[in-house]
Amino acid sequence: MAVLNNITPQEAINLEDKYGAHNYHPLPVVLSKGEGVFVWDVDGNRYYDFLSAYSSVNQGHCHPSIVNAMIQQAQTLTLTSRAFHNDQLGPYEEFVTRYFGFDKVLPMNTGAEAVETALKISRKWAYEVKGIPENEAQIVVCENNFHGRTTTIISFSNDPVARDNFGPFTEGFIKIPYDNADALEATLKNNPNIAGFLVEPIQGEAGVYVPSEGYLAKAKALCEAHNVLFIADEVQTGIARTGRLLATCGNCSCENKDCSGTPEVKPDILILGKALSGGVYPVSAVLANDAIMKVITPGSHGSTFGGNPIGAAVAMAALKVINNEELTENAYQLGNLFRTRLNAYIETSTIVISVRGKGLLNAIIINDHEESDTAWNICLKLRDNGLLAKPTHGNIIRFAPPLVMTETQLLECVDIITKTLKAFEKS
Repeated sequence: MAVLNNITPQEAINLEDKYGAHNYHPLPVVLSKGEGVFVWDVDGNRYYDFLSAYSSVNQGHCHPSIVNAMIQQAQTLTLTSRAFHNDQLGPYEEFVTRYFGFDKVLPMNTGAEAVETALKISRKWAYEVKGIPENEAQIVVCENNFHGRTTTIISFSNDPVARDNFGPFTEGFIKIPYDNADALEATLKNNPNIAGFLVEPIQGEAGVYVPSEGYLAKAKALCEAHNVLFIADEVQTGIARTGRLLATCGNCSCENKDCSGTPEVKPDILILGKALSGGVYPVSAVLANDAIMKVITPGSHGSTFGGNPIGAAVAMAALKVINNEELTENAYQLGNLFRTRLNAYIETSTIVISVRGKGLLNAIIINDHEESDTAWNICLKLRDNGLLAKPTHGNIIRFAPPLVMTETQLLECVDIITKTLKAFEKS
């Protein structure tokens, strides 16, 4: 096929290796184009994208509505900082707060920034509203969490690669097992200085670990009983990825156009990012009601780019695509189909133990130890067969395609996945 670029794959990889910090270990494929559920490499080979930039591209690559919103705004006004008002921020703030049902939004840029923002809000609330003595507030987090890689966030991470030689770490966090309401209850009972409980509704980086039914509702009820803020990190799980607008939504059938429904759990603080941007421009947000967000006053927090006109325009366009194209319902239906077909294959498989997930956020567990390179080799073969995915935690492969995928495309991808896995079956 004709080369789409003037650089070869190996040249591109060599340049990254020589001039870039080695903070990632990418699959050896060099991409140059994306559209919908597909990406193309520099040699013109087409692949199904089954990672979606870690669920940033829920609306598909280069969605024209989102790209056009960015282009139009970029040609008009790009940045004012928050020293001045701009004509996009107010409309966006009204749009996003109504969309998710909160009083206020604090706009930021990246997911990690949004998590840091939520931590600051919860601590300030703890001192000024709850009455916790200054500098004594604690935040409960879960083992095997992934909320980002800033210094504060890695302070409560289990990942030795993220932590080693980056100390000293930030204090003020209590770590408990995930999906364990009893552990949360014991912690809240024994410590009056808890400001908040930070949790992922599904632990994505940990391998798409879905908690037991009712866990989030129990956790929320415990937080309410102890006057503790329930902080949901939906950077990866939010915005239709799990077949619900938010992963904290109740067990709705998602057959209706409006899938926001009545939440099973409404967070006190909601953290969003990734797909809030449609994958075209960094946008994140922290949402809360007035009783909590009122602690933020001029100078107490900020970002030069947070709430910039391009980000505001892009986010509104990205959220409209979710509704207009019924992507929540599509994720729900295709997710069920995906797990049904994979489970049928797994019944006789010796290489795959199980598939788990919700909506179109799924993972398979390879029948091998975490230190094995089997999952990596499977992903290399998937690439050769036209589908891109990436391992996590050694023996887990995450599958998260754009939500614009059709049933025909999904079934073709299931065929690619099962065909690839069969080549690794143990006799």
